[in-house]
Amino acid sequence: MKLKLIAQALQLELVGDGEVEIATVSSMQSATGTSLVFVEDEKALPEAVRSGAGAIVAGEFARSVTAKPVLISSQPKLPFSLIAAQLSPRPVPQAFIHPSAVVSSSTKIGVYVEIGPHAVVEDEAVIGEGSRIGAGCHVGKGVRLGEHSELKANVTIYAGTTVGDRCIFHSGVVLGSDGFGYVRDRVTGRYEKFPQIGRLEVGNNVEIGANSTVDRGALDVTVIGDGVKLDNLVHIGHNCRIGKNVVIAAQTGISGSCVIENNVVMAGQVGLGDHIHIGEGVILGGQCGVLPHKVVRGKGILFWGTPARPVREYLKQLAVLARLAKK
Repeated sequence: MKLKLIAQALQLELVGDGEVEIATVSSMQSATGTSLVFVEDEKALPEAVRSGAGAIVAGEFARSVTAKPVLISSQPKLPFSLIAAQLSPRPVPQAFIHPSAVVSSSTKIGVYVEIGPHAVVEDEAVIGEGSRIGAGCHVGKGVRLGEHSELKANVTIYAGTTVGDRCIFHSGVVLGSDGFGYVRDRVTGRYEKFPQIGRLEVGNNVEIGANSTVDRGALDVTVIGDGVKLDNLVHIGHNCRIGKNVVIAAQTGISGSCVIENNVVMAGQVGLGDHIHIGEGVILGGQCGVLPHKVVRGKGILFWGTPARPVREYLKQLAVLARLAKK
């Protein structure tokens, strides 16, 4: 694409030659004359200018660059990502069911749906237009899969789960499995399974990483809101309600009946006990621990440690402990 067309499409200011052709995005180290690179920190701008890239997307600090054309953006990484998606579009879906796939005659399949080898789609499922089901996937009875969603190889969706449009589930994802709920008989010491008969609802534009699991509700419903992004190896327990545009990094575990409001960010290895409420916009740092039945609020505030507390408070406590240790 010509740089001037990219600038017009994304409503970015262009400084320099708009006739430059961009074919790919790349790092500064591997850039070629048809590559676009991004710069968020002014200190890295000289490296971008010296690189082999054909153009740069950067902040206002790059306006004076003359050696290469520059797209000006207040958040350069965002248009860089959007341009990358345009230059590497998803393949156009084809209407195809592999001969080895097992698809129930009562399944409703939209146009341009692809179902791969050895996939199983059970009774009364609904597969939306343009969706892809990879090799070895299992789609349970009555599942509703929206339009233009993709299941990579070996994804399992349990019966009754509802999934929105434009979702991506990577290999090994399990959606709608039973929650970890048991009742102990205090006489015999045995554990009896608590009913796990609820549902799972997944919104639009959700992406879930490899080998992550989301349990259905015990009696009611587990909800994953629009725009949620889960990393690999994340577990969401039963009855949880996850708001919109929540981002959760790898190896995080969320116990049952937690509420996580919109725009929360969780770093890796965060652990949440049951019945926790995380307020809108809270940021939980790596290996944070939140004790059961707690409420954490503070939009834009970074929390750290176990039990989780604002990072400034956490660092002050560490400093006090260090002084005591010296004494």
